[in-house]
Amino acid sequence: MKIKTINILVSLFAVLFFFTACQEDEKRTIADQKDTWEVRNITSTSAEISGIVVAGTFVQYGVCWSSENTEPTVNDSLGYIAEPEGAVFWIPAENLEHKTKYYARAYFMASSGAVTYGKTMNFTTLANLATVNGVAVSDITATSAWSGGDVPYDGRADVTAKGLVVGTSSGTTIADEDAMIIDEGEGTGDFTTQITGLVGGTDYYVRAFATNSIGTAYSDEQVFTTEVGYAVATTDSVVDVTKTTATLHGNVLYTGGAQVFKKGFHYGTAPNPTAADNEVEYPTLGLGLGKMYATLTGLDAGVTYYARAFAENATGVAYGDEFQFTTTPDIIVWYVPGGYVEASNYPGGANWTPESSPFVSNTLDVGDQMEGYVWMNAGTNEWKFAANNDWSPNYGDNAPADGTLEMDGDNIVSPNGYYKINVDMSTDPMTYTAVATTWGVIGSATADGWDSDQDLTFQESTQTWRGQMHLTAAEAKFRANDDWTINYGDNDPDGGLRLLSQDGANIAIAVEGDYDITLDLSTPVNLDDLANANQYNYTYMFNQWGIIGDATPGGWGDPTFMTWDAVNSVFTITADLTAGEFKFRANDNWTVNLGGDLNALTQDGANIPIGSDGNYTITLNTMTMVGTVTQN
Repeated sequence: MKIKTINILVSLFAVLFFFTACQEDEKRTIADQKDTWEVRNITSTSAEISGIVVAGTFVQYGVCWSSENTEPTVNDSLGYIAEPEGAVFWIPAENLEHKTKYYARAYFMASSGAVTYGKTMNFTTLANLATVNGVAVSDITATSAWSGGDVPYDGRADVTAKGLVVGTSSGTTIADEDAMIIDEGEGTGDFTTQITGLVGGTDYYVRAFATNSIGTAYSDEQVFTTEVGYAVATTDSVVDVTKTTATLHGNVLYTGGAQVFKKGFHYGTAPNPTAADNEVEYPTLGLGLGKMYATLTGLDAGVTYYARAFAENATGVAYGDEFQFTTTPDIIVWYVPGGYVEASNYPGGANWTPESSPFVSNTLDVGDQMEGYVWMNAGTNEWKFAANNDWSPNYGDNAPADGTLEMDGDNIVSPNGYYKINVDMSTDPMTYTAVATTWGVIGSATADGWDSDQDLTFQESTQTWRGQMHLTAAEAKFRANDDWTINYGDNDPDGGLRLLSQDGANIAIAVEGDYDITLDLSTPVNLDDLANANQYNYTYMFNQWGIIGDATPGGWGDPTFMTWDAVNSVFTITADLTAGEFKFRANDNWTVNLGGDLNALTQDGANIPIGSDGNYTITLNTMTMVGTVTQN
């Protein structure tokens, strides 16, 4: 300890004058300084402690402090003045503990060794930043890596957040907008975590961090480089599919951290196509990131293809999702426009407008023959064939009509009727026939057996043939013009589609009863499903109608079948009903059922209420979709 004798012979007033006059940065009175400068510049490890001396002779004076002794002495930590310059003096206290309460007071030592002390003051140091150590980066891939950290000391303030901060530039902090922050919770302790979502072939900077009330502390920075990874490609759409072409759209969202030197599409007739199948490369101009497209040509009609986008870099080939598409089958559609369309009640039809007219077509199984059924009801019916909606080309039959088609030929004239129209495209010139037909049901299930037809009636509103009759548990077929030249049966009765074929197998009637029969020949193929147009789309229904519901004798479990009333042209039943609900249902299953408003019944309509118990007569007109409920 340095000892120096100090003679203070000035009065308090002189000291005050000296401070007031000579020290610009200490312009307040000694009393003011003493009140406000006792402790200043407190940090987590240091503070400045003041004392004041006005008169006396001392060999040493200064400040002593302790975190344990509430009345610190010179035997504790101390600091003293070697060359005093004024009455107020400041002593730096350093190497203090974080967030710790200290006691301090000035001391004055006489030449005899006697020590006197000023008043005791106390202050508390601030908390410190936490201590953070990093963990070496490991297991580096193109898109991820492992690292971690350790927070052994919290700086004597709660660690409210810790984890890793990752960036592509040195010195990235948690405040940076582009920083990747991996949160590992609170408190002290170590952690290990995976860094994901990285970009291949990129330099990354990583630091562990810990945040407390003082701020955020960081470990030493580590830099690592991700490996080059696969690119990311997407297959976005397949559009403009025709018989032989299709356009693919895709995108390269990510290069994998290396140059994408080839991108485009692979396609083929088997799933997961590769370059070994077919490849369409996007032009060199489009290498790297960005959208791409390609138009495939030379495809086969009616074939299912698989396609996916690809992007290739040094690591390999990456694929987008696989898209499946089917080229338009080799289906030819000729429209039959004419002056009969409006009078024949075609929905939305307009005279001499191809796209709103009925049509004929071929099938996938019969490529050079077209067929279709057309209802004409305008008296004198003039019509032609239009191969496209714009009349180019169109075909007629020059007078005298002989069944030979000529491009831009004369209108064809036919009387009223439901015509089976056929076109033979294999001849040169092409030929056609238009045979008027009426339809009926024949077979062992009908009243006259196989001897004669039970006639059906054409219904304009639905463009179908309809009829109601009693059938036994036997067999039946559909036949035109009371002749076997044109007849239809069902070769796949269990297939569920109810498709008819020329000269097809007899149709089995499983249950005897009164049936509502529908024959639909007016749509040769389904234009919305040409890929499945292997045969003509001629369909039928044999519907045995009944009522079912908690109001009926069989409840919701068993139907009560109705009978045909030929006089009133309705299905009818008289039965005891209970208060509840019912619906009309065909064939003891829910495929065909009617409900809702009795004056406008609809498929899958709402249950029909029965208000009270009683005996009721219920009717159903399947031609008009009108029902009645009468309490007897």
